[in-house]
Amino acid sequence: MDFSPADLLSNFPDEKLVAPKILEKKLNCTTKRSLEQLQICLDALEKLEILVKERGKYRRVTEEGLVSGKLRCSSKGFCFAIQEVEGAEDIYIRETHVGTAWNGDRVLVKVTREGRRRRSPEGEVRLVLERANPSILARVKRSPQGFQAVPLDDRLLFELDLEAGEGEDLAPLEGHLVHVRILRYPLGQLRPVGQVTRSLESESGPASDLMIICCKHDLPQDFPAEVLLAADQAAAEISPEEFAARRDLRSLFTVALKPNLDPGVSNHSDNAITLEELPSGLWRLGIHVADVAHFVTPQSPLDQEAERRTTAVHLGDQVLPLLPANLTERCCALIPGQDRLSISVLLTLTASGEIVTFEIQPTVVQVDEFLSYAQARDILQAEPSSDLHHWLGNLRQLSGTLGEQRRRRGAFELNLPQAQFRCDDEGAMGAMVVSSIQPVRSLVAEVMILANQVVASHLQALGVPGIYRVHPLPNLDSVQEVAKLGCNMGIELRLEQEDGVCPQDYQHFTQAFAKSELEKVLTYLLLETLKPASYSTTPRSHFALALDQGYTHFVSPLHRYPDLLIQRVLKSVFALGRDRRSTRTKEQADLRSSICHGKVTWKVLPPEVHEALEQQFASQVVHLTEREKEALEAEKDMEGLQKAGFMEQRTGEIFHGLIIGVQSYGLFVEIEELLVEGLVHVSSLKDDWYEYRARQQALVGRRSRRQYSLGGQVLVQVKGVDYYRQQIDLVIIPDETKETELDLVETAEES
Repeated sequence: MDFSPADLLSNFPDEKLVAPKILEKKLNCTTKRSLEQLQICLDALEKLEILVKERGKYRRVTEEGLVSGKLRCSSKGFCFAIQEVEGAEDIYIRETHVGTAWNGDRVLVKVTREGRRRRSPEGEVRLVLERANPSILARVKRSPQGFQAVPLDDRLLFELDLEAGEGEDLAPLEGHLVHVRILRYPLGQLRPVGQVTRSLESESGPASDLMIICCKHDLPQDFPAEVLLAADQAAAEISPEEFAARRDLRSLFTVALKPNLDPGVSNHSDNAITLEELPSGLWRLGIHVADVAHFVTPQSPLDQEAERRTTAVHLGDQVLPLLPANLTERCCALIPGQDRLSISVLLTLTASGEIVTFEIQPTVVQVDEFLSYAQARDILQAEPSSDLHHWLGNLRQLSGTLGEQRRRRGAFELNLPQAQFRCDDEGAMGAMVVSSIQPVRSLVAEVMILANQVVASHLQALGVPGIYRVHPLPNLDSVQEVAKLGCNMGIELRLEQEDGVCPQDYQHFTQAFAKSELEKVLTYLLLETLKPASYSTTPRSHFALALDQGYTHFVSPLHRYPDLLIQRVLKSVFALGRDRRSTRTKEQADLRSSICHGKVTWKVLPPEVHEALEQQFASQVVHLTEREKEALEAEKDMEGLQKAGFMEQRTGEIFHGLIIGVQSYGLFVEIEELLVEGLVHVSSLKDDWYEYRARQQALVGRRSRRQYSLGGQVLVQVKGVDYYRQQIDLVIIPDETKETELDLVETAEES
């Protein structure tokens, strides 16, 4: 089925009847098979009393206690449905009430028991809305009934029957790790069925890291033929009429900067910057973003593929792009020396970084200089000798001013030296990250965050639909635990308010961490308290940036689909926006400028366009958030595989380690030379019986009183590596000096 029950249900506004013909159009059901599947799905939802049929049309039933969420299961069998509503409680689901749902699936859950005191509410799965696992990694095993696939992920609590392809013999694959495509999910008493698409092990060795990650996360490495054809057919030439309709900014000195994340790819960027220092002491700043929406039209093959992917995925040195390279490089991206269409945010700023006015305009630009962050850093560190050095110096000065303004607002930064960045703003983590390795990135990020902020404020002032970036408040209990732990380590940490958390608390924490030798460990702990950012159709607060008015993503349309959607809203305003209340009104509002803010009291977009955008965005925001999470998990998995593969070759070697986590079952230790994390299991500490002290974050020996605590330095040996599960097992090598001291103490105590 090309659509999921979630896709179908997203087309039902509250209490409104929807005709099957409308559903056919919205779900792109054009073949006989897809029409039959639609009717089967409608009949099933009607039997489940989720839809009701009236006069040949369908209406969604609102049922109390029925909520949607994402299923998170453990290897022991119990599950929780993580609700999509911010602040809502997780719902506990017993193994017997999970039905045919698997870990990661989006489900509709009926709440059967309300939560009380410290107990979570309980529920049962009524419907699988969307499957999260179209394929899995598994080991092949033989049984009297045939061959089965045992999932590598122990949270998937089932085995699949394997169906051999035509002329295929499964016997040679016994014991192999394979990629299995799901042919049938469990249905009633019928077991799931799958088919092997490829073996990831052979006599020549395991498959590449890239292949394993793409199989595990179902990431497409290539574009379908119809998408490549559409990219080839996109017009690269800019017509004279298009030039005439845009502001020509090619005369401005324009610089594009980007990180070195994709070696081997030609120099191109989503965005570029212009900056002029005006005689009046003001700054004129321009952020110019490639007009991808001009070439990727709604519902085209390019658009549908971009929506499916949602984000570019950085897997080591490889990038799985949002759009085909022949479209990106030939038409869309900003490339040195070439005329390119863009949408520009043009700001006038005071010396202190305050916005005087701004415009958002369709433009034509040409990049004069293209620099990597490393090149820009080297120019800034050299003696002043060029206009480019002066320009970068001005950018550093303005970015520093914007950063100070952001910090005065309460925003904070996390010091993560090895952080990797996918986009030019605050990125997927939600919080602003500073890196000693890429200091120039902070200069660029300050400017891009301002552009995102300005676009969000403009959408709200015009009252048009938008997709906003939301970063929720952390859990108070989690932050208080970090504060207590810091106090136990001699670092005074206090919350400004006893009953809540504010961004200033994190700012004070990170400032205190910077004065401590344990900064890295404490920053890791603080990072764990942050909730993930998400997309929403409602402008809500962004915790890490200390913004209450709403924030959006706009500056990276070649990497993120939400940025492309925001471009479409702006282009709708450019082309269709009403600049006055009625035709009889003489006074016009400039819909492209901040001077119209507070003056627009009418619907800017035509009603049908406004409603269509609202419905589209409401149906997409959950998908956009989920796809981003999956991309982050894939990137983390790739990093884990690469580190595991590297450490496999170093089994038996000894390294200096830093204890970065303590649990009842062992210590998480980071090998400082390699920035690789491994586990010292408590069972390997054979010199004593160790007790877990949660308040001190330490394992303490019952007899010797030896402590292994957070931030401690240890000597570790690589004991073993599970490559596919990315697990690195370490054992502690006792410090002989400390061992002698302990022996002397014990001898003295005995005597």
